[in-house]
Amino acid sequence: MSARILIVDDMPVNLRLMQAQLAEEYYDVLLATSGQEALDICGREMIDLVLLDVMMPGMDGFEVCRRLKSDPRTMHLPVVLVTALDQQQDRVRGLEAGADDFLTKPVRGLPLFSRIRSLTRLKILTDELRMRAETSTKLTAALQPAPPLDSGLKGRVYAILDTPDQSQRLARLIGTEHNLIVMSEPDAAVQPEETVDLFIIDLRSTGFDPLRLCSRLRSQEATRQIPILLLAAPEDEARVGRGLELGANDYCQTPLDKNELLARIRTQVRRRRYDEGLRRSFQSTLELAITDPLTGLHNRRFFDTHLRPLIDQSRQSGRPLCVMMLDIDHFKHINDAFGHDAGDEVLRQFAHRILANSRGSDLAARMGGEEFALLMPDLSEDEALQAADRLREVVAASPFGEGDKELPVTASFGLAMWAGEEPREFLKRADLALYQAKREGRNRVVRSTLTRMI
Repeated sequence: MSARILIVDDMPVNLRLMQAQLAEEYYDVLLATSGQEALDICGREMIDLVLLDVMMPGMDGFEVCRRLKSDPRTMHLPVVLVTALDQQQDRVRGLEAGADDFLTKPVRGLPLFSRIRSLTRLKILTDELRMRAETSTKLTAALQPAPPLDSGLKGRVYAILDTPDQSQRLARLIGTEHNLIVMSEPDAAVQPEETVDLFIIDLRSTGFDPLRLCSRLRSQEATRQIPILLLAAPEDEARVGRGLELGANDYCQTPLDKNELLARIRTQVRRRRYDEGLRRSFQSTLELAITDPLTGLHNRRFFDTHLRPLIDQSRQSGRPLCVMMLDIDHFKHINDAFGHDAGDEVLRQFAHRILANSRGSDLAARMGGEEFALLMPDLSEDEALQAADRLREVVAASPFGEGDKELPVTASFGLAMWAGEEPREFLKRADLALYQAKREGRNRVVRSTLTRMI
């Protein structure tokens, strides 16, 4: 998997060495010699990952990382700090600044490329979520900002460990910052009963295969998007690399340092919540894009989009497809005489009667104003005609509205069976049948008489 990587270092020799390493693996590499130059590049270029030196004159790497993570345009960008500093407090300071990892010079190939592959894979997933959220926002013109990165505190953390001693040590380290649930049975993790923000898996476990568990978590729909943090001994570098390839997000070496462990957990919980926020934003704006807010039915945009695949399906299978156009009779009079609130209530109840008297496989939509449509796959024309007449009777049988504002309402129906034409002509035939029903006195069903073209 190729990626575009920005290397930031004030020493030209370090830039050339790192560039040569990455070029051998076919990565697209950009170079920056200062923190400000790095910020400028990230602001205007598409970058997948930043390898950032800490010790630079002027603006150091910690400050560059903080600025990247505080900018909504770049806060999702993975940052790996690369430095000669090797003290525990330096690692924690980098993680607290928002860095996704911290590599010590000289950087060896295995940890470098394991982290690059893991972080760029996660970046691609986040980018896809961001693009979907932005697309759905454009469709609805509902300008919902991307979710902010929260504190990453009070995450619900599942730890799959072998022994009670391991559980007790981990509980002491995490303390009250997160809600820790410890288990020894991998099957319970693969099918969690509650929301999970992070899995912690100890690579030293012998009661189960930790790497196989990583693979299972990534293959299950319920756990595919939940981050995984590995616990590993220093000599477990190869297995860590394998775990990252299988989908783990991060790792922490033993003996565990409390501050580093908590910083890495917070980073993963923040990322989890950010991605979930993007998914929720996408879902909510998508619902706005395809749903009529008054009636809860699908809107015209969704109806038109859905019609094409149904026609293709009917063409391939030879099964029938019918469409019913419905229009409330004298609806303008209802609005004029009783007010728009009464009119809106009639529209809502009319939509409810359509749904209550159609099949689960039928698609109901509000086309605009008082006009509705019902797509009915796998119904012959005679069956669709019977369904339309039953619905007409249901509409006319009891009044609409509430209390002293109950109103008698009828509707006119136009019906067409797909005859091999394009969607626009198909709907036009049903519309023409509807207009004929109106002309002939309303409260009736008229079907198109065009013979089948294929």
